[in-house]
Parts: sequence; C-alpha cells; structure tokens
Amino acid sequence: MEIIRNPQDMQDQALKWRAAGQRIVLVPTMGFFHQGHLSLMEYGRKVGDCLVVSLFVNPTQFGPQEDLAQYPRDFDRDCELAQQIGVDVLFVPEAESMYPPGYQTYVTVEEVTQGLCGACRPTHFRGVTTVVLKLFNLVQPQIAVFGEKDYQQLITIQRLVVDLNLPLAVVGRPIVREADGLAMSSRNLYLNPTERQTALCLYRAGQAAQKLVAGGEVARERIMAVVQQLLNHSPETIIDYMALVDPSTLAEIDTVRGAARLALAVRIGQTRLIDNFLLEESRS
Repeated sequence: MEIIRNPQDMQDQALKWRAAGQRIVLVPTMGFFHQGHLSLMEYGRKVGDCLVVSLFVNPTQFGPQEDLAQYPRDFDRDCELAQQIGVDVLFVPEAESMYPPGYQTYVTVEEVTQGLCGACRPTHFRGVTTVVLKLFNLVQPQIAVFGEKDYQQLITIQRLVVDLNLPLAVVGRPIVREADGLAMSSRNLYLNPTERQTALCLYRAGQAAQKLVAGGEVARERIMAVVQQLLNHSPETIIDYMALVDPSTLAEIDTVRGAARLALAVRIGQTRLIDNFLLEESRS
C-alpha cells in the first residue's frame, strides 16, 4: 500500500491509472476505522482495479463548537487495517494542502441539506460537498462508496453528482452494527458504559418503527409517537431530531407509501449520535 500526502501526486497517479484503463474506486473517510469503514473498502476492492481510501479529518465540515480537535485519530492502526484489506493508496492530505492560503471556493447543495443534520449544523454540508468534490477531482474515481449511516450525506453527494454531471457512480452501502444493534461510529468511543447502553434507544426505536410499518401502520403521527417514547425512555437522552422522510428527497412525509426513512439524532452526555432505518410496507 502506498501512502500519498500531496494532492498533486494523488491526481498524477489517478490520471496514470485512468490512461491505462484502470477502474478507480474511492472510499472517503475521516479515519479511526471500524468495521463499517472496512466493509466499504471490502466492497470497493471487489468492484474496481485501484482502491483509494482518503483519510482526512475535514475542518470545513465542523462547526465552531464541534469536536474537530477531539475527533479520534489512530493513523498507525488505520494504515494496518487498510493494508489488510488490500487498499492500493491511502491518501492522507494535510488541511493546508487542501485549503491553502487564499482558498475561497465552496460547493452548496441546497434542498436536501436543509433539514435533519443540516438544520442544527448549518455549515456542515457545505464543508462535506466541497471536500468530496475536491476528492473526486484528485482521485478521478469511476465509483465512490459511502455508508448509509450518514444517509443525508449519501443523498447529498448523489445529488451533487447528478446536478454537476460528474462521470462517476455513488454507491451507498448498508449500516454495519454492533452485536446489540448500535450503529458503528467513530464517536461511539466517547460513550462511557452507561451512555453506551442508553444509546441502544436508537436501535430499539428504529426496530419498533420497522415493525409497525411492516404490520400495516402508515401514519406518521402514530409511528413517531412510539419512536419518541422509546427515545425518551432514558433521562440522559436529548432528542436532536426525529423525522420520517422520503428516501430520495428527504422531505418530511405524513404517510408511508411503499417506503420511508426514519432519521434520528440524539445527544447522550456530550456525544451526538445519528442513525436511520428503512421502513417498508408489507407486500403481502
């Protein structure tokens, strides 16, 4: 595995691969790998010739009071795990090389970023879309792989690619969960043992909603009443948002017609956790 730090070197290598007819797959990450990240890399290894994993804790997607400085990092461990998967290049740029002095260009995807995480993190998605477009330009992938845990991010990047006519496919891959159902996340490290148990309210709420819809319940009001009750089970949990949305547009819906996404965000102690669940009507 090669480690590339200079953006120009990354682009030069990518252009050589493209000229040779190689199929490039990109998995963008902020590092501190867990099995969720590794599952994306494993998929990328199967569908492409050259697998690039970017490791970049992107400062422009963090707000002033967010955890940029505290975000967990373990470069040596990440390198070892990526090499075990068979990653060809680990692209690890410095912030100064991605945003040099005088940098002033940003990318905004408007409608799908307004609600959910976009409502409480108003500058977040501008930072995400900007860095992802830069990565697309530097790595030149034909396929980019994202996890469905950050579902709004996935839909936003898919919208970016469609709207700007970018010649690549954005693939979403299923959430990877711990044995007890908690969605894997680098921020789970912040939870103490009591908070870790409390965090299971997200999975329980999602499961309950899935069961309700599969059993024939389609009304938002009744589904969300059950979800809220389960999220409020512990006094340590503060609901950031809970939303029932169209899977493609992320617009709020009142009635499930075929399928919907339940999107959740809670704060437990000092940690903000997100999760989402596909709700599907029974076809029987």
